[in-house]
Order: sequence, then structure tokens, then C-alpha cells
Amino acid sequence: MTSEQQPQPPKEPVGPVYADRVYRSPMSLAGGVALLALAAWIGIDAVVRGTGSTPWFALAGLLLTVPLVVAFTLRPAVFANEDRMRVRNPFRTIELPWGSVDAVRASYSTEVLADGAKYQLWSVPVSLRERKRASRQQARAATDDPYGRTKVNADVADAGVRRATADRIVDELNELAERGAARPTAKGAPAVRWAFEIIVPAVGGAALLAALFATR
Repeated sequence: MTSEQQPQPPKEPVGPVYADRVYRSPMSLAGGVALLALAAWIGIDAVVRGTGSTPWFALAGLLLTVPLVVAFTLRPAVFANEDRMRVRNPFRTIELPWGSVDAVRASYSTEVLADGAKYQLWSVPVSLRERKRASRQQARAATDDPYGRTKVNADVADAGVRRATADRIVDELNELAERGAARPTAKGAPAVRWAFEIIVPAVGGAALLAALFATR
């Protein structure tokens, strides 16, 4: 007599899948590209046409400034999926499973609270001007439709548009955290990794500049 094997339930993927949702600052990206172009133009011109120690100063300056510009403009980003969020700040990368996230909030800056620690989201800046403009639009909409005659679905869509960008992103992240906190693959403690690919060349450039100034 043979026993029938019971079908096994499909296993959930264990590894994290990053970049399902990506949050970055378009203004920061545009500013970073412009600053890098300016630094490359000035630095390369000084290296090619400079005399004496000028090319060395230009190289040291590029070695210092390029990583810092990348760190504060192009690098910051938040990646979120069903299991966790990955916060990439100028000098650190923080991986936060949803089970460890207590809340995401935006006051004067956007922050995530996890396991008693607080981490800032550099890629989600808070614009007080945009928030005030959104509040005025909400107040104007309430005045134009005091009896609530607008359709519900249109009202919900308009309310989302009228919210400030940082507040909308915080709502999305909190929704992901609430939905994913109970998932088995969303458990674990926060993990922090330093961005040595940014820190090492910047420190090297600063040390080279200091040595050049000391030997003048």
C-alpha cells in the first residue's frame, strides 16, 4: 500500500529583491550632474594647462570633491520592496527589514525609526513650501465643495495629488511596512554598511591636499 504525498506549499523567495520602488530627488540628481560637469571642466583644464604644482592641486581637489558631490547628490536613494527597505545615504547604507521598522515620518526631515534607532532619508527631502502649497489647495478644495458633492474616487485621487511629495512617499513606505511586517522574509535586525568607496578617495584627496599645502 502506497501513501500519497501531500503537495508542498510554494516557498516564498528568501533573498531580498531591491529596487521594486525607488525614491530619489530629481533636483539633487540634476544639481549633482551640473556640479560634476563643472568640476571636470575646471579640474581637467587645470591638469592640462597648469604649470608647477597646479596639476597636482587639481588632481587632489578632484579626488576630494568628486566623491563628496556624488555622496550628497547622486548616491542618496531609498529602495523598497515587499520585504524590506534599503536606505542609501551619503556615507552609509542601511538595510531595514519591515519587521524591524517602527514608523516612517516626515517633519522637517524624513526619518525612519527602527529598533530604537533613527535614520534619516536623504533622498526624500521635506519642502515646507510645497507642504504649505498643498495645504492651501486642500483648503481651497474644501471651500469649493463644502457639501461633498464631488465623487469619492475623484476626491481620493485629488487628495493624493494635493499632498506634498515627502508626505506621499512616507504614506507609501508606512503602507509597505504595515503590509510586510508579518512576512517571514521581512524579519531581522537593521544592518548598516559604511560607504568606503566614497570615504576612502575623499580622505585620500584631503590628505594629498594637506601634503601639497605643507610642502609649498
